[in-house]
Amino acid sequence: MDRRFWPATERVAHVSLQGRIEGVVFSEGMAFTVGAPLVDLQRTPDGPRERQLPRGTGFTLIEDVGGWAFGFVEADGYCGWMRAAVLIAPRAASHWVASVGTHIYAGPAVQAFCDVMPMGARLRVTGQVGNFAEVDGGFVPASHLRAIGDWLTDPVAVAEAFLGTPYLWGGNSRAGLDCSGLVQLAYHACGLPCPRDSDLQQALGVALPDDAALQRGDLVFWRGHVAMMVDDRRILHANGHTMSVAYEGLAEANARIIEQGGGPVTALRRIAA
Repeated sequence: MDRRFWPATERVAHVSLQGRIEGVVFSEGMAFTVGAPLVDLQRTPDGPRERQLPRGTGFTLIEDVGGWAFGFVEADGYCGWMRAAVLIAPRAASHWVASVGTHIYAGPAVQAFCDVMPMGARLRVTGQVGNFAEVDGGFVPASHLRAIGDWLTDPVAVAEAFLGTPYLWGGNSRAGLDCSGLVQLAYHACGLPCPRDSDLQQALGVALPDDAALQRGDLVFWRGHVAMMVDDRRILHANGHTMSVAYEGLAEANARIIEQGGGPVTALRRIAA
C-alpha cells in the first residue's frame, strides 16, 4: 500500500477500494477544483507538505473533517489533505499560465495587484481589456497565457527559466521548487505526462545503460533525487546543496552526492517528446 495513492481515511474510503478494505463507509467522492492560486497538499491535516497544486487542478473530495478536505488529485490519483475552503465547483478552463508566474489583478491595470498566479494554473478567459485577459476573479496579462493544448516544446528551457528559484520541499512554483517538482513543472508545460515524485518519475521514458552518451533532456536519478541534463556534461536541478535551482557538472554532482551518502546514480531515463 502506497499512502500517496490510497484514497481512504480511518472513516471513509473511495469506492475503488471496495473489497480491499473493511470497517469504513464507501463514497464515490465529489468533484471540485482548486480555486486558490496555489495550495499545499499535505500528508495529514496541518502536516508536512507533499506537493503543491495550482489553480484549476481537479480534486475529488472523499471526506471533510473540521474544514480539512481529504481526497485525491483527479489527474494522477495522488492523495492528501488541504483546506476545504480553497475548493470550488468544477469549471472548464480555456487557458493556462505559460510564464514562470504571473499576477492576477482586481482590474485591468498594473496598480490593481491582487495575488500571484503560478505557471500551470488553469483559468477561464471570458474577455480581454487592453493587454489584460479577463478571467474568473480578475484580470491577468494576456501575454502570460496560452490556450489549453498550446504547449511549450523544450522541457529543459522551461526548467532553465526557473534558475535561482529557492529550494522548497514539495514546492511547485517560482516561489520554491524541489527536484521532482521542477521536472514535473517542466514536462507538464510541454504537455507531457509526469508524476510528482522522483521515485515515480523513474518509470518515465526508456532506461539508458550506465555508459550511455547523455543528451539534453535526459533524466539522472540518485536515491531521492532527480536532475535534468542540459547537455552531455551539465545538469540542472533544484537541490539542497545550493538551496536553489542551479547548473552543476554531472561528474561533480555525482562525486558530491556519493560523498554525502546519496549516491551513486540509480537510473538514467530518456523521455521522448
